[in-house]
Amino acid sequence: MTQQLIQAIAHRDSRTLSKLADKYHPVQESPTKGVVNTEAQRLVDALFRQLKQVFPAANATSLRTEADEAAAKQQWILAFAEGGIVTKRQLSAGMKRARASLSPFWPSPGQFIDWCREGEFEQAGLPSMAELLAMVRTYCARRGLYASPTDYPWQQAAHYWLVTGLYSGMRLNGWTEQELAEQAKAELIKMARRIASGESIPEPVAMIEQPRPQPVSRERGLEIIAHIRRDLLKKRVTNVE
Repeated sequence: MTQQLIQAIAHRDSRTLSKLADKYHPVQESPTKGVVNTEAQRLVDALFRQLKQVFPAANATSLRTEADEAAAKQQWILAFAEGGIVTKRQLSAGMKRARASLSPFWPSPGQFIDWCREGEFEQAGLPSMAELLAMVRTYCARRGLYASPTDYPWQQAAHYWLVTGLYSGMRLNGWTEQELAEQAKAELIKMARRIASGESIPEPVAMIEQPRPQPVSRERGLEIIAHIRRDLLKKRVTNVE
């Protein structure tokens, strides 16, 4: 990937991306004119060659002609820019998931980006989105068995911050299942980036325990009620005088 393309994707430079993507438009003036051969083209060409081997049905369906393939490459460059797919490591993670796919059909750019993300999560030692959602549900069901969130049997520090953050957001905002899934994906992406940057995720921190109300006996309760009544009676007498 050229430095120009990396910078354009990282800074969401739409003008430069458009110029690069335009190189994949099929040329109509002359059939002998090829597409301009750039580093960006070679990167996407290499990716498409690998994907064609994994998804052979594409040659008979979505990529039947050179024009189809040129248009597809343009969309994939733009999708990578919008999805933040900027490294070869991310693409390698996506190809690993592609090879494990049981479908013979060509994936959409969005599907491939999801595969790249899943690979990132795995490389960072994080759960998949489905696994994280299951962890949140389990925490909701079992949290009452523990004195505090820090006493819960977390496997990793990252799990604590992910699950408790989503649980708090769910209670505060009343998220639907779809909204919870979207938030889980966003939080996984942020956590994966933190880990990839070398940041050390802090261990769970115990919260200051709030004083709990102490139950009183029936006799003590009656004494308190009688005391309140006497105070109210005194105030009424004072007001009359």
